Amino acid sequence: MNFLTAVASLFGTIAIFYLCKMLYKKYQKEWLTPMLITPIVIILILLLTGTTYKSYNAGANILTNLLGPATVAFAVPIYKNFNLLKKHAFEIFLSIAVGSVVAITSSFMIALVVGLNDELVHSLVPRSVTTPIAMDISNMIGGSPTLTAVFVMTTGILGSLLAPFVIKVCRFHRPSSRGLMLGMGAHGAGTSKAFEFGELEGTFSSLAMIVAALISIVLSTTFFPAFEHLVVNILLP
Repeated sequence: MNFLTAVASLFGTIAIFYLCKMLYKKYQKEWLTPMLITPIVIILILLLTGTTYKSYNAGANILTNLLGPATVAFAVPIYKNFNLLKKHAFEIFLSIAVGSVVAITSSFMIALVVGLNDELVHSLVPRSVTTPIAMDISNMIGGSPTLTAVFVMTTGILGSLLAPFVIKVCRFHRPSSRGLMLGMGAHGAGTSKAFEFGELEGTFSSLAMIVAALISIVLSTTFFPAFEHLVVNILLP
């Protein structure tokens, strides 16, 4: 029975995702994005059938383990457009470095204002990094990798939903601007959205996501501990 549940959860998740993807392609509504609808449908099915998350995850965790290879696969469009990216290397690195610092500090300050405990604070800090790396960072700084994955997904979904509005209001016409914003602000989900705008947008978004992850690893073990000590022990004794 457990084996059948695991198999059903794996292939059922894939089937639901592709059905949601077909629905999104047909109607092109932002709120129908598969990243948003798929989890909702799965949660409803689990509630209606009385299936525990542990039983469901016994098969679905195979998809979670594929996050690492999926992240590496984003390097393909980067390689194809390497000359273009090399040309703008300084601007790209500087903007992503600033974005990473802002993401970490804003997440930390929001958590403090809301009054979250230490585990939740450290789980929220890496929310602007792609899931596999964010979970590792969370583990390093004392957070809960599972909670971090939830925060990352929420950030990615909201970022990809708000992206068209932000692009329109701020008048981001250049592929580099659109791509870097989506990759830095919404990582994997943002990169998927960026490719809907065009290959160059997707390429810059892939670069932003990967570089942001590398920078965030360094910042989380150097800048963040010092910043946390400054705020908690000196500014807010």
